[in-house]
Amino acid sequence: MELRASRRRLLQDSLGMVASSGGFGLVYGITAQAAGFSPSEASAMSLLVFAGASQFVAIGYVAGGFSWLAIILLTAFLNARHALYSAALAPYLAGQPRWHRAAMAHVLTDEAFALAIAHFRRIGRGDVRGYWMGAILSTFIPWNLATIVGVTIGGQIPDPTRFGLDVVFPAAMAGLAVGLIGGRRELVAAVSGAVLAVAVGLAWDPAAGIIAGGLVGPMVGMAIRLGPYATGAPDTTDATDATDTTDTTDGLP
Repeated sequence: MELRASRRRLLQDSLGMVASSGGFGLVYGITAQAAGFSPSEASAMSLLVFAGASQFVAIGYVAGGFSWLAIILLTAFLNARHALYSAALAPYLAGQPRWHRAAMAHVLTDEAFALAIAHFRRIGRGDVRGYWMGAILSTFIPWNLATIVGVTIGGQIPDPTRFGLDVVFPAAMAGLAVGLIGGRRELVAAVSGAVLAVAVGLAWDPAAGIIAGGLVGPMVGMAIRLGPYATGAPDTTDATDATDTTDTTDGLP
């Protein structure tokens, strides 16, 4: 697909995720306010940590009196999936300076990954500006704005579940997972991971079920043999012939 057309689709998909990111950020702000966080503390966590579900977990750990070392280790384990996200994007961004890739990693969320990997696959190469467009518009801006709103007016919403805010994040993640299923491996990984997560969650603990499904599902998918026409890595031979080279080597938008 041509770069501009793919970017237009990227923007459309990003705008479609604003509501879910904003809703989830609103719930986070409400949760932070209920846990005793000040608006500045809750906003600082969203800006500097920017880790979605891990921020909810960290709030519970802080409120429970956990040590900072325990909080760092446990939340890092919860966010271990980002190592897989980074590995999948690395071939497309290999030519970028290390500091730039580190900055890009800060805004790497589930939504940013889904948008970026789909965009990169459409055009057959990396696109730094496209990555930042998707990450900033889909998640970073709505999440941080919603955090401020939630932590400010959180006390005026006694029961967020009455408005269905408790299902925003699961619904958004389900939508992202469906959008990433592009072949047999992805389908097998999604189904096996979901089945295992539900089974372990019902038999033991929901948190353990999520971890088990997230770890075992991709392994099962990787064990599936692909056909002769399966693709996944970028076509490096085409990347050198790209006409719009400035779009793949520029810095921040």
